[in-house]
Amino acid sequence: QVQLMESGGGLVQPGGSLRLTCVASGSFLSIGVMAWYRQAPGNQRELVASITRGGRTNYADTVKDRFTISRDVAKNTVFLQMNSLKPEDTAAYRCNADWTRGWNSRGSSWGQGTQVTVSS
Repeated sequence: QVQLMESGGGLVQPGGSLRLTCVASGSFLSIGVMAWYRQAPGNQRELVASITRGGRTNYADTVKDRFTISRDVAKNTVFLQMNSLKPEDTAAYRCNADWTRGWNSRGSSWGQGTQVTVSS
């Protein structure tokens, strides 16, 4: 149906920055809300940030004022700019997207994930 592919993860020192990218492809008419989630070993998956088609955003309290989510609707792409990274941000980051193929066909898809490690 819809494939999501993330990129941009890696190893960074505390205080550093990374930008994650997620591109949606496949058979769909449009993409609705797009979001970034993360999960560290032993922790539950948590919503990091989300963005609507119109650009309305929301963030987890732990990343407000440090992370910025944005999207390119025409390119079916969502970004997550991460600044002032902390070791606590270390996790596997996955993107999620709501999609529709028609008036009575819609769903949600997940990417495979990209690892972000913040360490000295």
